[in-house]
Amino acid sequence: AARARARRAARAVQDALSAGARGAELSARVVPCRRHPRPMTSRLAPTSRHAFRHEGRVVYEWEQTIEEVCLFVQVPAGVRARDLGVSIAAREVSVGIRGNPPYLQHALHAPCVTADSTWTLDGGELAITLAKSRQGEAWPGVFEGHRGVDAAQEEEEKKRMMLERFQAEHPGFDFSGAEFNGAVPDAHKFMDGFERQ
Repeated sequence: AARARARRAARAVQDALSAGARGAELSARVVPCRRHPRPMTSRLAPTSRHAFRHEGRVVYEWEQTIEEVCLFVQVPAGVRARDLGVSIAAREVSVGIRGNPPYLQHALHAPCVTADSTWTLDGGELAITLAKSRQGEAWPGVFEGHRGVDAAQEEEEKKRMMLERFQAEHPGFDFSGAEFNGAVPDAHKFMDGFERQ
């Protein structure tokens, strides 16, 4: 029964790819999750952060999933959450110390859902979680003009997010070892029926 489910899941992935992305092909060995003690979603989570540098200094780091973009900013020593002025708008984020002009204020690469976006301060690191308006869309950077990844890294992000999408639809299977042959389709095109968690 498990092998039959695995074959059906692999067929569903192939059908989705052939319907939406010509030239892309997924070859996956789908394995029922009871064989793996770790949750499959953690296997498809970002493995490292992208860093935006200016004049040799890291200004911020970021990562993304199919649902959100997380931005990480180191704040000055001794700054508490109540000292920060953080504003998250649909198309812009600003960060600063209250009573001063923001030291980070830029237009976002794509719109976010402000009601589902949050920020926290932990150990001197400000973490801003932006809920994507268009789930599954791969952002090449957090802000307009701040390209955070090169073309190869962007393709890897698209691949990881497409596999994350398949994982969300088929939680009992492991897509972490799946490979695409050809161009990776945009996961955003396959988000119909997917609900924000």
